[in-house]
Amino acid sequence: MRNTLKSHRFLRSVLLLVCVASIVGLQGCQGSKRRLAAELTPIANPVNLDRVWSVSLGKAVNYTFKPILFGSDIYASSEGGDIYRVDAGTGKVIWNVSAPKSLSTGPGTDGNTLVVGNLKGDVYAFDVQTGAKKWDTSVGTEVLTEPLVAAGVVVIRTIDNRFIGLDASSGKRRWVSPKTPSVLSLRTSYSMSSINNEVVFTGFSSGQFGLLALSNGSTIWESLLAPPRGTSEIERLSDITAKPSLLGPRMCAVSYQGKIGCGDIKNARMAWVKDFSSFSGTTQSTDGVYAVNDKSYLAAFNANSGVELWRNEKLQWRDVGEPLAVGSSVLAGDSQGFLHLFSQSNGDIIGRVRVDSSGISAAPIVSQGMVIVQTKGGTLAAYKIQ
Repeated sequence: MRNTLKSHRFLRSVLLLVCVASIVGLQGCQGSKRRLAAELTPIANPVNLDRVWSVSLGKAVNYTFKPILFGSDIYASSEGGDIYRVDAGTGKVIWNVSAPKSLSTGPGTDGNTLVVGNLKGDVYAFDVQTGAKKWDTSVGTEVLTEPLVAAGVVVIRTIDNRFIGLDASSGKRRWVSPKTPSVLSLRTSYSMSSINNEVVFTGFSSGQFGLLALSNGSTIWESLLAPPRGTSEIERLSDITAKPSLLGPRMCAVSYQGKIGCGDIKNARMAWVKDFSSFSGTTQSTDGVYAVNDKSYLAAFNANSGVELWRNEKLQWRDVGEPLAVGSSVLAGDSQGFLHLFSQSNGDIIGRVRVDSSGISAAPIVSQGMVIVQTKGGTLAAYKIQ
């Protein structure tokens, strides 16, 4: 049994080195053919993105560190263990503290407690007001997903597909909800979100997504978006790694080597499903759904029918990260540190700014009329769209 578990963990650990070239490098799955990132072309009459402020956080090279907005402040962390609370309007650092060890996740917070985790399974909690350490505990295995903190519960998702509910005040374990892992799955963050401080909304391996109860971790429902296809385990990968998006009752999700679709969260039924492959997630506007595929093409779909409205292929192989729809635009960063602004109406690139020379994989966040991004090089920067 022990050898079987070791073999399973080894396969999971090396999976990204096998075939998901868009995550780990420029070498594709077709022999020695290199994927060359598309050259950027000039933009006629570009929309300006003017920097308002920036803060240096420390690097986050190996994992995706996502800044979060709570109230009027931003919380962010770095791989070296530094954690920051920053005023979103001015960029002023309110406090910064260091975790005892390096980190592998961005923070989660409910406005009272801030929590981070690492590859050793260490989980650290801090007081949001002062930055003082509140407690620490171990969950025994790798944590790549940023914690979710809501309704007095800290939800930790581990690499072996367990959801662990901890008491936000003490760190004591309340519940454990194990999920059966697929034979192979992507070794990456499977993001979570809370709905009404009652449920956890997230994707799973094998093309499923669903809701868990915050109070006890029980499954409320699960839905299959993308059944695994193919003969090999690599071909059958269909993980939903990014958290599904929600706008009103409309939920949308996308899987790697699988499908994109939207439906009603109240009855867990999909209104439409289309073939699509992405590990960076969906973002929504009133009438549209937007996602970046594994070739870095940004596509737009009619939110009600699923009809593809347009597809922008000009950033091929630039490893475009998680998108964000805001106003009449869609924003997304790439692996060379550029933040791109797309028109929602036709997909044209209408603006661009280079934040620094490192990658942007997390979605931007919006606060007080500004767009805020964190790069892998450690820059946290705010821009006004002019």
